[in-house]
Amino acid sequence: MACREESAAMTRCPWAAEPESIVYHDEEWGVPSHDDRHLFEMLILEGAQAGLSWITILRKRENYRRAFANFDAAKIARFTDKDTARLLADAGIVRNRLKIASAILNARGTLAVIEEFGSLDRYLWQFTGGGPIQNSFRSMDGVPARTAESDAMSKDLKDRGFKFVGTTICYAFMQAVGMVNDHLVTCPRHKAVVG
Repeated sequence: MACREESAAMTRCPWAAEPESIVYHDEEWGVPSHDDRHLFEMLILEGAQAGLSWITILRKRENYRRAFANFDAAKIARFTDKDTARLLADAGIVRNRLKIASAILNARGTLAVIEEFGSLDRYLWQFTGGGPIQNSFRSMDGVPARTAESDAMSKDLKDRGFKFVGTTICYAFMQAVGMVNDHLVTCPRHKAVVG
């Protein structure tokens, strides 16, 4: 599949077609992240995406930040039934009871992980040996939906009680936070995010 061409100098990965996804692609996707708040945010947003398109979640991202205390895991872990009711009434986010409950549960799990490992960053990056996996795909057809690393992450997260962390969700998360570089080699961002 050919990359979408913005100009002669910029041939992006083909999924970056909408204004929001272009900005996300060019500035964030695939950039190695070691910030616990951002990692937690992306874990929750990737889970919220299940069954939906990523552009839907990108367009609701600011609403999610507002509704979920700017992804402060300690605050979300204290959410009550009243907060759940508030979130279920919030048209700015995906109003799915299971996804909302999982965000609260995953916040609690995140705090336990931080207690055990010192940071969410240290825990998550162990699944790629501490650094990004550099792939060299020429077309989207070659990009996998899951890998042994995402299988291991998914299993461990589930064992810790996390929800909406299947292997496909975990792989999308790994792509988003730069644990894997899945920019196509024809995309200028492929070389830009190499750490």
